[in-house]
Amino acid sequence: MRWLLFVSLIANAEQRGFVDVRTTLFPQTAPGDSGRVIGDALLRYEVRQRLTPWLKVDGAIDARTDSHRQYEREFRIDWQDRGVQRPAISLRRFSATAHKGPVTFEAGRQFIRWGKADILNPLDRFAPRDFLNVIDNDFLGVLAARLTVEKGAHTVDLVLQTRFTPSRTPLLNQRWVVLPRDLTFAVSQGAARIPGGVQSGARWNYLGRGFEMALAFYEGHNHLPVVDGRLLPGLRVELFNRFPTMRMYGGAGAVPLPWFTVKGEAAFFKTSDRGADDYVLYVVQLERTVKEWTFVGGYAGEHVTERRVQLDFAPDRGLARAFVGRASLAVDAARTLAFETAVRQNGAGAWLKSEYTQQLSKHWQARASMTLIRGKQDDFLGQYRRNSHAILALRYSF
Repeated sequence: MRWLLFVSLIANAEQRGFVDVRTTLFPQTAPGDSGRVIGDALLRYEVRQRLTPWLKVDGAIDARTDSHRQYEREFRIDWQDRGVQRPAISLRRFSATAHKGPVTFEAGRQFIRWGKADILNPLDRFAPRDFLNVIDNDFLGVLAARLTVEKGAHTVDLVLQTRFTPSRTPLLNQRWVVLPRDLTFAVSQGAARIPGGVQSGARWNYLGRGFEMALAFYEGHNHLPVVDGRLLPGLRVELFNRFPTMRMYGGAGAVPLPWFTVKGEAAFFKTSDRGADDYVLYVVQLERTVKEWTFVGGYAGEHVTERRVQLDFAPDRGLARAFVGRASLAVDAARTLAFETAVRQNGAGAWLKSEYTQQLSKHWQARASMTLIRGKQDDFLGQYRRNSHAILALRYSF
């Protein structure tokens, strides 16, 4: 009887998904990784069922495989995304949403984005990412309860994350981890120290006449790790990720002007962890649309108020102290062209990505992108200078 009820719910639900097959080509090898061609495939299936006029259920599942051992080979359904590798099968989203008048409540695995800027978002504390490929990354869902109340121009967002989800960091034996050349110890990857407890946060947003502003607060752990290590017998070092406590105080705003829209976002991060920094991240950008073109350009900055960290993995801070930009062109209804870039203010590192997308038919889409990375070894971007690559992808949507 339960199976009949389940099948009935699925049959009457909104359903969609896609199969995405991608090939990544690296013209250069990297220390510890001689692979130049990576193939991977992703099947994503999404379903939405409206149970009543005020209650709906959303679900999504991913099934993946690849040629480079970035994905697990174990056949299991993962709902936490806490593994070192990407799970072969994962519940990307499963949540219930109740909406009544000005109140919306969502509970379950979901995606929570608070940032308003492009490329860098200091306010996104509930938005961990999959950084196996540092430049081409995707968001991970979090298990949380979220209450949103809208009253006129005011919106209040309250979030309680009941189970911590860390960002996935690059695999130690692959090209997106760059170890010192003079390292004399054998290095291995240890299990991460995943914190318990809950993460909480609140955001207030105000939509005024000719401007928008927001204030946000977060308390919990940083989803980006500090890298620690222990010495093992036989001159071996085991590295492991740990996630320091964090408090964030931040804000964002946008003001449309006759020639462009000004956007800003900033946050101060405070910690009691003796191995993590206190710092400020901010971004200021200008945005303008000219016919089919959209241009975004600005500056991402960082100010460290208390430096304590020895080694961490922080792509958000890695993109700071840089000029950032994005441009996109809608060539026609079926074709788009996009560019993204970040250039360090001292010229020590640079990243440029271009992507072309073409809709071949109602169900088929083709994509091609190229990423160029240059810079010095001691720069966050520059250390990946051997990782310039091209991606060819084909997607079937249903």
